Amino acid sequence: MGTIINITKRELNGYFSTPVAYVFIVIFLLMAGLFTFYMGAFYERGQADLSAFFDWHPWLYLFLIPAISMRLWAEERRNGTIELLMTLPVSVGQTVIGKFLAAWIFTGIALILTFPMWITVNYLGDPDNGVILTSYLGSLLMAGGYLSIGSCISSLTKNQVIAFVVSIAVCFLFTVSGLPIVLNFFSSWTPQALLDTIASFSFVSNFTDLTRGVIDIRNIIYFLSLIIGALSLNILSINSRKGI
Repeated sequence: MGTIINITKRELNGYFSTPVAYVFIVIFLLMAGLFTFYMGAFYERGQADLSAFFDWHPWLYLFLIPAISMRLWAEERRNGTIELLMTLPVSVGQTVIGKFLAAWIFTGIALILTFPMWITVNYLGDPDNGVILTSYLGSLLMAGGYLSIGSCISSLTKNQVIAFVVSIAVCFLFTVSGLPIVLNFFSSWTPQALLDTIASFSFVSNFTDLTRGVIDIRNIIYFLSLIIGALSLNILSINSRKGI
């Protein structure tokens, strides 16, 4: 655990040693505000809650999270430093987890910086803060899901642009799998059991349950299982491509 913590600290410090981290946070906050107050019609709705804010998170993460994850391993391969990492007295698993946790914490910091919106709705009315808290928890778990997929894909290529595009494509499938437009396409020829399975893989469906203030253990297990599964594939990918 100490090794993982040290790797996480090193990677996290690396984010804030360049302007990229600050640019990302500014873009994230600006887009979150734009989606909430304009596209989400925050004031027109006449309700003191953050549903307009959280409704856009899956789509916001769909493009911004791959921008973080694309460099996790693709940059190591491009610079040739992955061979150096493999010679250090740390396991591949420790390195994968450390890099992932650093990216997840960084995303969490960006999410925490949206707290003025929470203060705003409490100033304007009397929102259910329990619902807001579970929504933040769901958003953080969903971000972890996006990051784990992006990290796995980043380990498969030396090109960050390819990692970015493929990550968006794969995450998009996970995002829309539970939407009516997708389910209606399969409903005419797919058994209901398989249809339910497809819907259960949706980021939106699992995240929406949490934004209603209901902490369903199945939603939490889904995101944690996805993270563990994707990171396991990440480890296998690195181990199988040593020296390539």
